[in-house]
Amino acid sequence: IIGGTEANPGSWPWMVSLQENGFHFCGGTLIGSEWVLSAAHCKINAHRMTVVAGDHDLSRNDGSEQAIGAAQVIPHPNYNSRTLDNDIMLIRLSTPVIINNRVSPACLPGQGQHVSDGTRVTITGWGNTLTSGTNYPDTLHQVTVPTIATSTCNAAGSYAGEVTNNMFCAGLMSGGKDSCQGDSGGPVVDSGTVYGVVSWGYGC
Repeated sequence: IIGGTEANPGSWPWMVSLQENGFHFCGGTLIGSEWVLSAAHCKINAHRMTVVAGDHDLSRNDGSEQAIGAAQVIPHPNYNSRTLDNDIMLIRLSTPVIINNRVSPACLPGQGQHVSDGTRVTITGWGNTLTSGTNYPDTLHQVTVPTIATSTCNAAGSYAGEVTNNMFCAGLMSGGKDSCQGDSGGPVVDSGTVYGVVSWGYGC
């Protein structure tokens, strides 16, 4: 997360860390006791993936973590790894999480309910905090940015038509607040409802 702040522990109870061999590689969103939403480009074999809910500081035991294996990873059938269209994936957990004040699912929007342009959305993750160089924080970070109209985002000087109808943009045109490597798959949330997952961008 670029230009953000450390989150208060437990303030984003749907946030999960996808891990392989104890190392965080992507974020995800708990959307039910047995289901996690993430990005398709985060896909690894289910037997290699551990989903950690209720975490804040990855480097120590917070006492609230629940680590659960993945039973199944289901990338969108129309995911395109070149254009990153439909970059979304479901993960079915091998056992349900225990819902408590540190672990609880986000709401899903109604079918066809889109986030309107200019809505302030919050992105959370354990990703890089530096635009040049690397600093992967142990603690969960957050940043709030506005969504941007696709027509603006797709303009010649920006993403030049690469943003499909299955994507939306969020951030500052001037930069300085953004998601970064390691934030992929994490939630884009407004008022407890998850409207998207962190997918891609040029630079951070």
